[in-house]
Amino acid sequence: MSPTDRKKECIAMLLAGGRGSRLGPLTEEIAKPAVTFGGKYRIIDFPLTNCVRSGIDTVGVMTQYQPLLLHDYIGKGQDWDLDLLYGGVSILPPHHTPGSTAWYSGTANAVYQNIDFIDRFDPEYLLVLAADHVYKMDYKEMLEHHKKVEADCTIAVLEVPIEDASRFGILNTDPNDRVVEFEEKPEKPKNNLASMGIYIFNWSVLCKYLKEDAKADSEHDFGQNILPNMLADGKRMFAYRFDGYWKDVGTEESLWQANMDLLDDMHLGFEGWPLLSKSAGRPPHYVAPTGSVKNTLITEGCEIYGSVENSVLSAGVIVEEGAKVIDSVIMENIRIGKDGTVQYAILDENTVVGEGASVGEPREKGGKVTVVSRCSVIEREEGKA
Repeated sequence: MSPTDRKKECIAMLLAGGRGSRLGPLTEEIAKPAVTFGGKYRIIDFPLTNCVRSGIDTVGVMTQYQPLLLHDYIGKGQDWDLDLLYGGVSILPPHHTPGSTAWYSGTANAVYQNIDFIDRFDPEYLLVLAADHVYKMDYKEMLEHHKKVEADCTIAVLEVPIEDASRFGILNTDPNDRVVEFEEKPEKPKNNLASMGIYIFNWSVLCKYLKEDAKADSEHDFGQNILPNMLADGKRMFAYRFDGYWKDVGTEESLWQANMDLLDDMHLGFEGWPLLSKSAGRPPHYVAPTGSVKNTLITEGCEIYGSVENSVLSAGVIVEEGAKVIDSVIMENIRIGKDGTVQYAILDENTVVGEGASVGEPREKGGKVTVVSRCSVIEREEGKA
């Protein structure tokens, strides 16, 4: 294979090393991109599918925090058609190099430490993605826009409620959507045009800034350092407006809500864009004569003997006779015991709710969603019927 044949026009780098501490017990043992979503997926399925559907066949996944499950899940990439002889998916954990520490010390530093990997493919463009959002996007269209406006950097954006804008990087643009100011999580945002954490760079330009940032005393972060530095130098930076479904599932409540959104629109705009994942390979689900299911997604291998309403069930969930599941997200291999009750809750994998035990409170009470960590055993409290 000649050097020309080996060249890739655009490759993707997925930032998948974060803990996601706002997800509480759900990320105590696994990285946020590995968290279960929608009954049969994991969060990282969304950017991986988007890459494949967009014709990007070379993806580096940068991992760090609790990576074992994520590494095992991705494997060689065959479930996403990314098991290629040249390109495909590559797991990129931190590693020692002469003169550098092993850990990724920021989003920009994670890409910087993998410059040699990127240069193997000699790309003209680099797509940098967060690996913890739920959305469908054709990156090919974004790349065409990047070329059309002759940008050095293009940032995908969407309009968010102004009261939420301080949680995001906010772009202020001119009438042509050229970025004139970038504010990372401003206390008093000037508008509601929020960065989605999706960037396309001219690789030759970004590489220079990554090397300069590596020498600087900084947070080594795209939002706090790289983007402001490029803007200060007058680089051509443009916003790419997105108006589809997008959800940052970085909190317990937002993860619960994104799962509930599936009950209103099972596809979330993914019609004609099938979401790829690693299949559990279970037998079909079963609803017994004693069972009742209403407005619920049920995945393979579930057995329903009790009642389930307004919920999302992952593979291998058993709801025993008399048990009730309401307004909840139930992850893999969970047993809800006889006459048990689960309401307005997220239960992580391999949990057992004992006979007559109760988890959570009715959503109408206005409290927060109850989250139970994996492998928990919940028994009925003494003195309660």
